[in-house]
Amino acid sequence: MSTGPCNGITIRPIRAQDKAAIVEAFRALEPRSIYRRFFFPKKELSDAELRRLTEPDKAREAVLVATILSGNGERIVGVGHYIGNEECAQLAFTVEEDYQGRGIATSLLRRLIHLARESGVSRFEAHVLAGNGPMLSVLRHSGLPVTERERDGIVTVTLALNGNADIQLRP
Repeated sequence: MSTGPCNGITIRPIRAQDKAAIVEAFRALEPRSIYRRFFFPKKELSDAELRRLTEPDKAREAVLVATILSGNGERIVGVGHYIGNEECAQLAFTVEEDYQGRGIATSLLRRLIHLARESGVSRFEAHVLAGNGPMLSVLRHSGLPVTERERDGIVTVTLALNGNADIQLRP
């Protein structure tokens, strides 16, 4: 567990008992954020999606959450996830609107890079809507070698993870 970019935010691995908190976090998202993450409108997560997210296969994926303490205990305000194999892993993030622009996605990315390198992953690939400037900026300013290609309004960003293991992400 680690304290994140602004006081009071913690980045930690997801737990199976986070299912209710993930449902609550999803419901707190605005439709635009859901569309940016899933590329289509979505009202709720399916049971299978919820299970995959909260019970990741540690050999192939990692899921981290950004949390805050609220009156009712811990609240999830961001999720970072990768799934794949040693060659390439798909990368995705979601951060609640009220917490965007605070470095949470960058902190999640930094931790996911560390975990992926420990697992031998060579590169991340993220599919991002061309209009999602904030997420493209996080990836472009990762400090890692980046390649991009755009097709039909979707930018595929590839981050090369091999190289300097102690790379520091730029803010």
